[in-house]
Amino acid sequence: MNATIKKADSITATHFNFPKQKKYYKGKVRDVYTIDDKMLVMVVSDRISAFDVVLPNGIPYKGQVLNQIAAKFLKATEDIVPNWVVAVPDPMVTAGILCDAFKVEMVIRGYLSGHAWREYKAGKRMVCGVPMPDGMKENDKFSQPIITPTTKASVGHDEDISKEEILKQGIVSREDYEMLEKYTRAVFQREIAAKMGLILVDTKYEFGKKNNIIYLIDEIHTPDSSRYFYKEGYEQRQQKGEAQKQLSKEFVREWLMDNGFQGKDGQKIPEMTDEIIRSISDRYIELYEKIVGDKFVKADMSDVLTRVEKNINDFLATVK
Repeated sequence: MNATIKKADSITATHFNFPKQKKYYKGKVRDVYTIDDKMLVMVVSDRISAFDVVLPNGIPYKGQVLNQIAAKFLKATEDIVPNWVVAVPDPMVTAGILCDAFKVEMVIRGYLSGHAWREYKAGKRMVCGVPMPDGMKENDKFSQPIITPTTKASVGHDEDISKEEILKQGIVSREDYEMLEKYTRAVFQREIAAKMGLILVDTKYEFGKKNNIIYLIDEIHTPDSSRYFYKEGYEQRQQKGEAQKQLSKEFVREWLMDNGFQGKDGQKIPEMTDEIIRSISDRYIELYEKIVGDKFVKADMSDVLTRVEKNINDFLATVK
């Protein structure tokens, strides 16, 4: 019964030309259009990356999943910090305020997982200048969430950096950095995930500034930028030393690793069959429904590029 996956079912590239368009930037996943040096139009494509490599096939509905999760959580936290969103003119598009982005990503961790665990397991007890206590196990909860910032690299990998080094290098002023920390903690600790039976383990936020106001920008709380555990059974799994049930795109990395790919030189990306593409798409939709708590409504993908372009143009026609 499953139809064959067609390239038209997903967006892997856009080459639009909008009125008053000044710049175009292609990220790993997002295509970003600068309009009149005032507004950004961000198309969340169906590209998927892992190990800092963009995989060759798009994943149908992935862009819609990420865009709609981010839109929901930006709306749910706008009382804590202003955000960049002006409109969501299409299920795969967000338009908003063009800010000067801070050149750091604010990574916050409530649990010893992922990169922090790998550092800890290697014997380190300090990450980004933040001490981690002895005697912890993988996925244990920190007594207080820790902020482990990274540099925002335009090319290559982001790098760990300490608050002290950020201030010393003048990357962010002390006054602004302390506001970024305050906003990061407040958004992270907003009890959204808990209501869905989930634990928000770690995530990252990006911020920008416009007219001396700090805005939360880009995406938040998506499975691409965050790690979730299932709340039910967390304590029992920790006590038994079992792996936690995760909600993230870790399953994509695991599939790649099982097939001999970790982004290293000379390694070949495994073939992405229709079955694999469909299974990844299904998992993203499942992630959406678990994180948001609503049924995912698939947008019409029959002529998706035309749809997206028309919806953006219709929106831009209303902007003065």
